[in-house]
Amino acid sequence: MVAPPATYRKTTRRPFAPGASSLRAWSLRASNVLGLGLLVLVGGCREESVAPGPEAVLSQFVHVMGEVHGDPVMGEKAVALLWKPARDNLAERARRASALSGRNVALGEMIAPSWFALHLVPDHYETRLDGNWAEVTAVARDGSHVKSRLVEEGGQWRVALELPPLSPIRQRAEALETR
Repeated sequence: MVAPPATYRKTTRRPFAPGASSLRAWSLRASNVLGLGLLVLVGGCREESVAPGPEAVLSQFVHVMGEVHGDPVMGEKAVALLWKPARDNLAERARRASALSGRNVALGEMIAPSWFALHLVPDHYETRLDGNWAEVTAVARDGSHVKSRLVEEGGQWRVALELPPLSPIRQRAEALETR
């Protein structure tokens, strides 16, 4: 092995002042403890999440429906805001569409872009509560208004959208006779 030339010296990192390395380590530990303390303090001050009220849910539904335009992801968001009978209705429609098309049709695809037309731009909302039901009136600036019903399901408000009932599935006469 060849020795390094005499002009090279092995150097070690030295602190700028005596005790600086211990001061640096202490300040690093102190900043970590302070950061952890702030994290605990901020986390402890967080308010409990409160479910949005009927006006907020209707406003969100109107916004999401305006953004659907055939996008299944936005359609899923719209479906999540509907009450259980409407979700069940759309789930059965998606099941039937999947059987006919030979591919899995997502629930969000059942929200067609032409299915929703915004007849007025809400300026504000007025709510009348009756138990777990709410009647929310969307009022436009010109005074025109539209009423919507919402229901509280499992602590969450849902839009009670009435969908047309599904027609029964027809069966062949021979299939009925063999039963």
